[in-house]
Amino acid sequence: MSLAAASFLILVAAFLVGAVTNINAGLIAIVATFGVGLLLTDLDTDTIVGVFPADLFFILVGATLLFSIVRVTGTIDMLAAWAERLTAGRRTLVPVIMFALTALLATAGAFTPAAVAIVAPVALALGRRFGISTLAMGLVIVQGANAGAFSPVNPFGVVANEMLDAAGAADGSLQLYLYCFAFNAFLAVVGYAAVQAWTVRRRAKRGGPAADDHPVVDDPGLSGGGTAVATRAEPVAAAEVTPMRLTVLGGVAALLLLTLVLDLDVGVSALVISLALIALRPSIQKPAIEGLPWSAVLLVTGIVMYVGLLKEIGAIDALGNAIEGAGASSTATLATSYVVGVLSAFASTTGTLGAISPVVVPLAADPALGAISVITTIAIASSVVDVSPMSTSGALLLASAEPKNEKPFFRMLLIWAIAMIAVVPGLAWLVFVQLGIG
Repeated sequence: MSLAAASFLILVAAFLVGAVTNINAGLIAIVATFGVGLLLTDLDTDTIVGVFPADLFFILVGATLLFSIVRVTGTIDMLAAWAERLTAGRRTLVPVIMFALTALLATAGAFTPAAVAIVAPVALALGRRFGISTLAMGLVIVQGANAGAFSPVNPFGVVANEMLDAAGAADGSLQLYLYCFAFNAFLAVVGYAAVQAWTVRRRAKRGGPAADDHPVVDDPGLSGGGTAVATRAEPVAAAEVTPMRLTVLGGVAALLLLTLVLDLDVGVSALVISLALIALRPSIQKPAIEGLPWSAVLLVTGIVMYVGLLKEIGAIDALGNAIEGAGASSTATLATSYVVGVLSAFASTTGTLGAISPVVVPLAADPALGAISVITTIAIASSVVDVSPMSTSGALLLASAEPKNEKPFFRMLLIWAIAMIAVVPGLAWLVFVQLGIG
């Protein structure tokens, strides 16, 4: 077996072990980087340490620290209360507002699982009150998180924008975000409509009441399985609007302005704004730092470090040559998008994007395709399967189901994820690569 093949098998093993155990795949990847580098090649320790993605590490820490401050200060509670107030008792507004809230959090820098975990209690509680299927609401939440996930301050967006930069399209950050947002919004509408239509037909067969625009009595049968996350029917308690919370929102807006408009470094901007907010209220420093998703940071940087080793030993070039052998760049992009979709269903989306990045960049650099078109296709294919019960976001939705409904809800999530893997990579490829949008 060649060194390149053995190295890729080790990466796959890291993903598999991380998927079926509680061991962080990034930690496995870091240890494997030194193991492969020192035992199977002639690289020295300094060279191996040099492949650690220090720039990515600071971007992740800066963006997630700022979002942790948003959470610690209760700014999220204030946003949730505003969201419920906006529904004004109208059923049709519930999924729209919950989608927007989740997308806003992800755009501000929240990891998609964090955004899902924060919004789910509010969204599923409202869904139960209005007779909205848990599956339908869950799809809306996940697609909302994915819609905002390719903001330049979100970890997904950080990795995707590094690919854009490597492909010579660093100025395409805003386009990537808008295309991914629009595509995920479309999927949310289609998914919600399809699941709700199925729910209404099932309800009609059972002789249940027709859906209307008014709250309904709590009934697990109406919610597609019920939820153990939030069973109360009363509105969410209003969160007080305070100067600090408004200042934090201003900080998030400033970060988006600095990165999207002025094109400043995400990590530096986020750290400066975080420091300013901590200086205003030093008491938030300890809980904010403790609330950082260190496990996710380790996962992403560990996988990317191992990929750096693969590049160093020529394994990425070997894989790229193999994909090029599949045919034209367009066909190779389609094949890569399906590979990414399958991998992301079982592993971290950010880790998968980081691992596949060196393969995607040469395809994106092909002027016949366009960097934004290729990377948008890969980005969508990698994130659309996050509803899979084997992914973190899907697992959070599964955890919200009542124990007696866990198995059927698992089956529904899995069926939807399989459908997404089968359809969406090809659809995204058709829209962005073949039709040339982007």
